Amino acid sequence: MSVTVEQYARAHVVTDSPEDHDTVPVVFRYDPDTDATAVRVRLPGPDEWTFPRDVLERGLRAPATAGPVSIWPCGRVQAVMEFHSAQGVEVLQFDTKALTRFLRRTYTGTPVAR
Repeated sequence: MSVTVEQYARAHVVTDSPEDHDTVPVVFRYDPDTDATAVRVRLPGPDEWTFPRDVLERGLRAPATAGPVSIWPCGRVQAVMEFHSAQGVEVLQFDTKALTRFLRRTYTGTPVAR
């Protein structure tokens, strides 16, 4: 039986506003029974993005894109995800550790404690 991996993380919303950036909750999900090659990212509201797991992995080392989702490293400890939709663009910054931990668990099948 496959193990679904779900992990909650906090992301900083990147804007061109001089004010402090908002922090939002984000849910990462990997369900090998649905698609063993994809991960899902649920942002606040109705938005959920599905893209290849290897794009997330590659995006931690160098810029990577799959359709409307782009990921790239930002310094040594941060990564940026950019999501394009008909409503506009959302840019979020994550701690790389959280993304690496999620990826590791998708390969080992270890569920994440909430």
